Amino acid sequence: MPNYVRFERKDGSKGAGQIEGKSIRVIEEPFWENATATGERLALEAVRLLPPSEPRSIVCVGLNYSSHLKGRPVPDPPTLFFKPLSSIAGPGDDILMPTGATHVEPEGEIVIVIGKRLKNATREAALAGIFGYTAGNDISERVWQRSDGQWWRAKGSDTFGVFGPAIVTGIDYDTLEVITRVNGQQVQHGGANELIRDIPEIVRYVSSVMTLFPGDLIYTGTPGEPPQIKTGDSVEIEVTGAGVLRNGVV
Repeated sequence: MPNYVRFERKDGSKGAGQIEGKSIRVIEEPFWENATATGERLALEAVRLLPPSEPRSIVCVGLNYSSHLKGRPVPDPPTLFFKPLSSIAGPGDDILMPTGATHVEPEGEIVIVIGKRLKNATREAALAGIFGYTAGNDISERVWQRSDGQWWRAKGSDTFGVFGPAIVTGIDYDTLEVITRVNGQQVQHGGANELIRDIPEIVRYVSSVMTLFPGDLIYTGTPGEPPQIKTGDSVEIEVTGAGVLRNGVV
């Protein structure tokens, strides 16, 4: 299962590569087109990991686990929303509490990374157009989510779109699992095999409405009932093969 990352060197220059043990084999970008090695190899500890993709669009699916619906009817059509690019945060970045926020929760999610241009894709084409998967944290301010007509600030505030650290490829999507921990304690656990709308169907549906481009992200939904987080907490999201996404709350 190759893992792809983006990183920043100590001199500020950026690059991409494949993780091999405790090192990174540097490759040319964009890596979804090829994985041509540059010949450079770096120690993981010598770089700062960045969000592993630079999307044009971030689409999110809401209410896609029965354990999160809590008896509510399944949305039809699916509940979809966007996160702005300004919400992006990566591994090790701080989660910033917005001014006025009173009840913020993490949402651990399996995130799809698109690898091909897709429009009106069949299920088969949708699955073939996926580059890989990463871990995501759909940070949500619940009071705003319930009171506002749109979720633009509840889910789109700065640093509320966290993902990384790596993109895992060559894995059966039904085997993916997501775990959320707050201060080391597990608070969420779910699998892609529990999704109400599975991964190929999500991509197919989104592509029927909008064109998806390589690097775009689709958050697939969160399981269970995540807890409230507060300043000083540490949040971890782990997705099979993609590593552990760690962020502090400030």
